[in-house]
Amino acid sequence: LNALELGAVEHLIVWENLDINRYVLRNSSTGEDKVVHLTKEQEANETFFHDEGTGVELEVVEKEQMVEWIANHYKDYGCNLEFVTDRSGEGTQFVKGFGGIGGILRWKVDFVQLEEYEGAAHADKGDSDSDSDDSDDDYGFEDGDYGF
Repeated sequence: LNALELGAVEHLIVWENLDINRYVLRNSSTGEDKVVHLTKEQEANETFFHDEGTGVELEVVEKEQMVEWIANHYKDYGCNLEFVTDRSGEGTQFVKGFGGIGGILRWKVDFVQLEEYEGAAHADKGDSDSDSDDSDDDYGFEDGDYGF
């Protein structure tokens, strides 16, 4: 789903019986919304519906089947949508191997590096210091390192 949000997915492939719900949850104390994707088993776990830091119960703003949401929003991400069934050997392998959702990318995405960058950006949110030190700049490169 990270690749979909980046616009990197050219063909989105989804199992027709994908049993995941998409929730939009709101923290009533901060007004902040967050999106989570949960299986039926995960829905029974109340920790997904509470804020990790404060323990505040999160309000369910929206709940929708993931397959329905994808069918309604895939064009927003500029991709084509293909449904697969598990009634063939290939379809069964896709469901077991990819969990029922996958895609063919337009370009290579380094998810490990993306996760590290997002983690560093999240950690730097409270840092009001400008580029006065030699730490990473806004693009995640060291001074003089242009990613080549």
